[in-house]
Amino acid sequence: MTSTDLQATVAHMGAAARAASTKMAAASAAAKNQALLALARRLRGDTAALAEANARDVSAAEAAGLAAPMVDRLRLTPKVLATVAEGCEQIAAMPDPIGEITNVRRRPSGISVGQMRVPLGVFGMIYESRPNVTIEAASLAIKSGNACILRGGSEAIHSNLALWQLVQAALAEAGLPQDAVQLVQTTDRAAVGFLIASPESVDVIIPRGGKGLIERISREARVPVIKHLDGNCHVYVDATADLELALRVTDNAKTQKYSPCNAAESLLVHASIAPAFLPRIGAVFAAKGVEMRVDAAAQALLAPVPHARVSAATEQDWSEEYLAPVISVKVVAGLDEAIAHINRYGSHHTDAILTEHHPSAMRFLREVDSASVMVNASTRFADGFEYGLGAEIGISTDKFHARGPVGLEGLTSMKWIVLGQGEVRQ
Repeated sequence: MTSTDLQATVAHMGAAARAASTKMAAASAAAKNQALLALARRLRGDTAALAEANARDVSAAEAAGLAAPMVDRLRLTPKVLATVAEGCEQIAAMPDPIGEITNVRRRPSGISVGQMRVPLGVFGMIYESRPNVTIEAASLAIKSGNACILRGGSEAIHSNLALWQLVQAALAEAGLPQDAVQLVQTTDRAAVGFLIASPESVDVIIPRGGKGLIERISREARVPVIKHLDGNCHVYVDATADLELALRVTDNAKTQKYSPCNAAESLLVHASIAPAFLPRIGAVFAAKGVEMRVDAAAQALLAPVPHARVSAATEQDWSEEYLAPVISVKVVAGLDEAIAHINRYGSHHTDAILTEHHPSAMRFLREVDSASVMVNASTRFADGFEYGLGAEIGISTDKFHARGPVGLEGLTSMKWIVLGQGEVRQ
């Protein structure tokens, strides 16, 4: 396909999405829920075809020498399919946010002023590796009354096509426009450039993938972008932390899965609890092959741990998103230093404090400048499904509009409404 042909294709998709978005904005909650339940049913029933398509992508990725974490993200395991199907059902069970009227106030003039929740219109989703994002994006678009144009990574093209065909069938079954969810069917990267430079067709772009992809989209887009660049998530073990809880949560935050953006990459430990905590968590990490890049105080406590992989941290380590069995470790004097360190080196994604001291927990919640802030819980919970959003379109570390896991409400906006009975301005 020539550049001109590709640009025309993307423009045609944009026009079709814009037309479909008008119909989706007016669609009934019953029709949208019917499509979501049909999609869940098909995800559970068409596993053989999905497995065949996914196997093609996984085999090609392995043959191309793709890194193991990237290959892992490609896999549509039965567990992954069950999770996205359940996500569709959760979203169907949620109240329809579209048309909700809130904050109505009577003014001295006699008019009543309030706000109504409405769809954004059309969003473009550009993502890498994880084909389950196709379903998450489609299901949220359907329920929120939006249309979307999806462009997955070339490494997942067969999986994405197979999943998208299920979405198309579910939309048709519910009597909704199939152009409400479109997939860019070429792996040509130039399609991304055309899509993100189409404000006449797309209201917002949501990139989900590596830092390089998101930096490119942010730099070149001519439409607003909902994004996060890094997931340098912290766990801070406070002086009053319950030791067993701290060991369990820190282990989970780091090792439950290394590749997600909500995995812990940095561990901060209060100096008074460090002698009791660090050798024990060091032994856990040593058993799992996790490398620890540490400051001098942590190194002194971790050096005696058998088989521990310990090295001196560089300045860059405090800011690093490893997405691998590596973690930075620093001993801090107290809560003030922990908060200052997180706000300086963190990526404003997700950070947790482990403590039994309520005032310290409340200060951490107020003062850590991140999209998700947690007390005595694993950072791995920073996820739309775990938050009860049904699914998420991504994580936003921006401060305008959507922040944190972006679910249904993040794909809507508010417009002002005025209710009157013939009032005129004096």
